[in-house]
Amino acid sequence: MTEENETLDARGLLCPLPVLRARKRLLGLAPGAVLTVLADDPMAQVDMPHFCGQAGHDLINQSDNGSHQTYVIRRG
Repeated sequence: MTEENETLDARGLLCPLPVLRARKRLLGLAPGAVLTVLADDPMAQVDMPHFCGQAGHDLINQSDNGSHQTYVIRRG
């Protein structure tokens, strides 16, 4: 079984667009697939973990390299 991995570049988008785009992309993926989201909106640091918890997805990793944040999400 091959694990599906995709990347969503949401840099330059403001709240709530990074979460809305992630939600739409995750709906198109199979359960267990991994989506990496790149965002530079400061609100994404609050919104993305909250969205994952509410939607039943696993936030595998969250990091900030200074210019943007990276969220690795496994679809629930």
